Amino acid sequence: FHASNMMNYGANLIDVGGESTRPGSKSITESLEWSRISEILKLLIKKKIPISLDTRKSNIMIKGINLGVQLINDVSGLDFDKNTINILKTYKIPFVIQHSLGLPENMQKKPTYKNELLDIYDFFESKINLIRSKGINHNNIILDPGIGFGKNLKHNMSLFHNISIFHSLGFPILVGNSRKKFIKDLSGKNDSKSRIGGTVASSIYLMMQGVQILRVHDVNEVNQSIKVFKELIK
Repeated sequence: FHASNMMNYGANLIDVGGESTRPGSKSITESLEWSRISEILKLLIKKKIPISLDTRKSNIMIKGINLGVQLINDVSGLDFDKNTINILKTYKIPFVIQHSLGLPENMQKKPTYKNELLDIYDFFESKINLIRSKGINHNNIILDPGIGFGKNLKHNMSLFHNISIFHSLGFPILVGNSRKKFIKDLSGKNDSKSRIGGTVASSIYLMMQGVQILRVHDVNEVNQSIKVFKELIK
């Protein structure tokens, strides 16, 4: 069972989602999204596996929280569903606010920024201000700059090199770097289906920038690389 394996290899949370939000994907109905994940959520929670629920829809969030999920991961950064912010207020559940430009359908069609770093920083700052203005005073918030979500290679590289700027906002940073297209862009003919090499290299780099949470597919390989790396630099 895939999730149990990932936990055995050292994952802290399993991210479960029923709607693809990768570039080019289209939105699906709430009922279809829930039907894809409800049984797997029940099974994993029964096995005491900690769950992060990847959804943009407040009703799915409520259903997941009622089942026992421990983190909400909203790739739209509170923008897709106006009721989502109330979930953050009512349940005080740890919550990932991710930056993405536009919707998955169009996010990779010539994404443009005045300055990607400052624009994304401002986005986070305005979200934190919005959250505080709604009387949400808890700090159960995680920031994800959204590598590959409405970003070209230049934007992604700028984020990698300067990701520590987001530490000054005072919240943990999560990055989903695993198997992303930037690995193909950088490695050229050495691209592969699983992109483990690029995932490992970028994971170690992010760890060195103080990023606290990595969202990866190949848990064992990434943990192996981090353990070896830490011993080597002692």
